[in-house]
Amino acid sequence: MSELYIVTGGAGFIGSHIADRLLKDGQRVRIVDNFVTGKRSNLEVLSGDLEVIEASITDLEAMHKAFAGADYVLHQAALPSVPRSIDDPLTSHEFNATGTLNVLLAARDAGVKRVAYAASSSAYGEIEGEYKVETMPAHPLSPYGASKLAGEYYCQAFTAAYGLETVALRYFNVFGPRQDETSHYAAVIPRFAAAMLRGEPPTIYGDGLQSRDFTYIDNVVYGNLLALRAPDAAGAIINMATGGRVSLLDLIEKLNRLLGTTIAPRHDAARTGDIKHSRADIELAAELLDYAPIVDFDAGLARTVAWYRQYLGM
Repeated sequence: MSELYIVTGGAGFIGSHIADRLLKDGQRVRIVDNFVTGKRSNLEVLSGDLEVIEASITDLEAMHKAFAGADYVLHQAALPSVPRSIDDPLTSHEFNATGTLNVLLAARDAGVKRVAYAASSSAYGEIEGEYKVETMPAHPLSPYGASKLAGEYYCQAFTAAYGLETVALRYFNVFGPRQDETSHYAAVIPRFAAAMLRGEPPTIYGDGLQSRDFTYIDNVVYGNLLALRAPDAAGAIINMATGGRVSLLDLIEKLNRLLGTTIAPRHDAARTGDIKHSRADIELAAELLDYAPIVDFDAGLARTVAWYRQYLGM
């Protein structure tokens, strides 16, 4: 019998892509999602040996039931967004820190082989240097970053105290098809792409020179599957990105080129908690996971724009 993979947050953008890959590989998948930010429409594209449990990671009893018989856990469930966490830090903590503790308790008690945890580059904060390296001290600037960092520490503690194998993957600005473009807290690429497809100027908070290591979704899915079995990765915290750097002004130029438009952005005041530059060093991922990006930024952006064009009917 194939192994059973739990994907928490499996109705979300990243979780649904991970579940899709596992199902296409012939694995059994059990998605756990409370559908607060996850979308049922994301599950409509999935086919195979799939079970869906509607439950919140804040409910420990529900997690114990959901994890019964599991071999691996890919913990993607979280309450995302830096601005949301600044508006409501307590709820961000409840989901991202306490929820992760519940996931680890349930995984430990179910005897799972390994947990891959969706950590965040926001743990670094505004640290000097061209690249964010895992050996740098954490310095989160938002409640979101702090709550995701707490999850990393719990992962390491459970590996040390209970022998539960965990790997924390620090995501850097993941993007791709099915990412929500409608939310007030939506990520920058879906917001910009949707606005520009409608012929509207995207809004940049700040001067637009801020840069990100935008990482296409296929790279993150690939990294997660490697992390589940890499022999030397247990207990590690690893950047999951491309090692590239694209400014928001560069992003708008690339989107204009793809769309055949010349739309200029609007500028608004910089937001509290936003980081100026974020670029990953991915040497540790190469060393521990044998990871290298499989889709570069330009190819990923073209695929993403094509998807939104079809999705929005434009």
